[in-house]
Amino acid sequence: MTYRTMPKVELHTHLEGCAPPSFIRGLAAEKSIDISGIFNADGTYAYRDFDHFLKVYEAACTTLQGPQDFYRLVKAVLEESASHGVVYQEAFVSPDFCGGGDVAAWRDYVAAMEAAAAEAEAEFNITLKAIVTCIRHFGPDAAKPTALCAAETFGDFITGFGMAGGELAGRPGDFAYAFDQAREAGMPLTCHAGEWGGPDMVADTLRDLKVQRIGHGINAIKDPALLEQMAEAGTVLEVCPGSNVFLKASGGWAQHPIQRLRDAGVKVTVSTDDPPFFGTTMTHEFEMLAKTFGWGDEDFNDVNQNALAAAFCDDETRTKIAKRLENR
Repeated sequence: MTYRTMPKVELHTHLEGCAPPSFIRGLAAEKSIDISGIFNADGTYAYRDFDHFLKVYEAACTTLQGPQDFYRLVKAVLEESASHGVVYQEAFVSPDFCGGGDVAAWRDYVAAMEAAAAEAEAEFNITLKAIVTCIRHFGPDAAKPTALCAAETFGDFITGFGMAGGELAGRPGDFAYAFDQAREAGMPLTCHAGEWGGPDMVADTLRDLKVQRIGHGINAIKDPALLEQMAEAGTVLEVCPGSNVFLKASGGWAQHPIQRLRDAGVKVTVSTDDPPFFGTTMTHEFEMLAKTFGWGDEDFNDVNQNALAAAFCDDETRTKIAKRLENR
């Protein structure tokens, strides 16, 4: 078995951010939208830094204009993920890009994505669940209708709520109302924190938003007391090493804290974030973790089991995915 074929559970991806550049270029050509400026000469996405990345990301999203586009997107993303051994994937999706926060319009997008996911599961043996995310740099007020959309469609496909976007926009407590809305609907919660902000951002997120998982969370390594708190609470980190290295949120692979987080007893998982934007795949992540930290089958099984236990899915799905992981 190779790193490519090894079954994998991935918790931290952004649906639009997984779109192959060729897919976005194709949509742009169909709709006569000129977004040529967001691509390099070799066809890859082009941006200078994290803030510019957000602008390029949002420009790419302008080609996704209706439920059918998201149906096609889900099929393309899951086919690519499955080719790297992913058997279960969670993707962040935002009503801001799917109907502008209108619940009725959002339902149409969800139906299209769910239909595509069902077809992809039959074709590629991969299960997708979606986590509704508010966009942090859009502000707390914009998060409220997003949380309502999440609560109104919570079920078999929409299984959680979280927050993505520019981490340094405001403080976690500013978004407590939206997270309370989702929590009251029974939704499990996650939130990006500690990628660009310090360990205080992680601590505040855990305290003020009461999330079960943290997206990235790598800067928690700077606070031993926080690490101890997270280890005792069983907080799970959705770590995206290749993304962190590419964006320089961390130093090179050798400086990445994922192994030190594990050594501190924190539960970590491995994901790609926005793979075509960051030149990575789950195959590449596993290869680099093996090369850099000497990870072997036991280590990869550990992170897969962490991810499976923390997945925002029902017990029936969890049992199904566990069987896929056993087919090594």
